[in-house]
Amino acid sequence: MSSVIDTVTELVKPILAEHQFELYDVGFEKEGPSWYLRVYIDKKGGITIEDCATVSDQLSTALDSCDPDPIPQAYFLEVSSPGAERPLRNEKDYERAVDDYIHVSLYQAIKGKKVYEGTLTDLSADSLTLDYLDKTRHKTIVIPRDKVAKARLAIKF
Repeated sequence: MSSVIDTVTELVKPILAEHQFELYDVGFEKEGPSWYLRVYIDKKGGITIEDCATVSDQLSTALDSCDPDPIPQAYFLEVSSPGAERPLRNEKDYERAVDDYIHVSLYQAIKGKKVYEGTLTDLSADSLTLDYLDKTRHKTIVIPRDKVAKARLAIKF
């Protein structure tokens, strides 16, 4: 399976570069009787349905022109955005999330809480700084990065 992911990654990179999109992830998974090739793309300001259709069409053509076929079994190709509440998985994701509203789950409670939601106002190699609401008051917390179990973008209600 990793050779499929590697091949698709190499095929999709020039397509994304042409449109100034970024590759977020590639997955090739079996669900029930069917195989799914999922390509997640992104750009500043978000991905549209038209963006997904363009990449899907061009990637499908590129895959069909490969000889030998890198994916001999039948599969469904899905090209989409990673979503509004995408996980922050690497340094680039965190850097792009500065000034965005995020959800952070902790391994260990800080100030009695294991979950914080707020605006990521600062980022360093060792910590995240969040501006969050505690009832009706804005507060700031500095969270050591080694205490972060998971972080993702969040929708502010």
